[in-house]
Amino acid sequence: MVIAYPEFRVRGGHGTDTAARLEEARGLALAIGLEVVDAFAIPIREARAATLFGEGQIQNIDVACNLGDAELVIVDGSLTAIQQRNLEEKLKRKVIDRTGLILEIFGERAATAEGRLQVELAHLDYQAGRLVRSWTHLERQRGGFGFLGGPGETQIEADRRLIRDRMAKLRKELEQVRRTRGLHRTRREKAPWPVIALVGYTNAGKSTLFNRLTGAAVMAEDLLFATLDPTMRRIRLPGVDKAILSDTVGFISDLPTQLIAAFRATLEEVSAADVIVHVRDIANPDTQAQKQQVLDVLTDLGVLEAEPDEAGVPIIEAWNKWDLLDPELAAELTEQIAARGDETVVPLSALTGQGCDELLEAVGKLLTAKARVHTFVLPVTDGQRLAWLHARGEILTDEDGGEDERGPLRRLKVRLDPRELGRFAQL
Repeated sequence: MVIAYPEFRVRGGHGTDTAARLEEARGLALAIGLEVVDAFAIPIREARAATLFGEGQIQNIDVACNLGDAELVIVDGSLTAIQQRNLEEKLKRKVIDRTGLILEIFGERAATAEGRLQVELAHLDYQAGRLVRSWTHLERQRGGFGFLGGPGETQIEADRRLIRDRMAKLRKELEQVRRTRGLHRTRREKAPWPVIALVGYTNAGKSTLFNRLTGAAVMAEDLLFATLDPTMRRIRLPGVDKAILSDTVGFISDLPTQLIAAFRATLEEVSAADVIVHVRDIANPDTQAQKQQVLDVLTDLGVLEAEPDEAGVPIIEAWNKWDLLDPELAAELTEQIAARGDETVVPLSALTGQGCDELLEAVGKLLTAKARVHTFVLPVTDGQRLAWLHARGEILTDEDGGEDERGPLRRLKVRLDPRELGRFAQL
């Protein structure tokens, strides 16, 4: 398989360099077991409407395919249906673009019924304007994954009406998923356990950190998009008896719009979080561009406010893979963090456990930042509210409060944040 990255001379974005982009494209291909024989950038001044590339550039791709005996070409960018078809005719090989490749990975990775629904919807949305057999090439290369039934599903690809009907049915099923997820979230809000969402660029180490903090066994491999379906576990934090930690799908540059829409139910968990832990691969030379991609997606989803002075969900950055840094660079970054007095940055290694306690402490401090000490005098017979305070608040003192017409009393000093105080008042 050959990867061709169309590098436009005038590019927007946030500084992702060519080498990093090609390495990421290799990672995407390797994530589903494709063998990459060559990967290169092709400079483009102006995109050709019919083929994207010029004739000479197409010949160069053809030569690379012949030298490596490659049956598949991945264009690490967006192709229109016409461009894809014309390139296939000229190269006499299967051609897919970045969106098609990511959809393929998502199709293989989705583990839950919800994940498969989302992937199928995104795939059909992508296919609706193409109606070509885009996936049979991968059957030859690695046996196929069959999330749409493999090559036998030609009727769906050949009939727009059937695609529209199927998409409508999937949207209804996903809406039910959203309602169910919303009910679960409402129950969590009534039982005021804070939610901490792990977000980050794909392969930054979120699942490894999740496993380290919770003792869970979520799939954590050195693969892009190893996690697709949200996973939640209970954890304890300093000052917080119970919190919910959520692992989410990794972000990536140029995430297909179909997937952003289809996976909104998954990312709604991030929107409902009390704190976001942004896991960064600090050892990756492209870490700054990756950070910006994540922040851009969070802003698009409405999780972060576009204006700097607006308050959004608080974020802590977990600088993961610290153990892979050159000692001199690690020392330099440590000095920078200390000089800024920045408590929202925590260097750590999810693999070794270094810095994980400091991360939990930072999250706990953030969650309890607005907490204030309140004094309550309650009769000992009011077991419900006494138990609630012990379960939800930080008990500073619990002593004899004398007696009144209600009977023996307890005097408690409890640290509660405003949200918990409001819930207590409703008991």
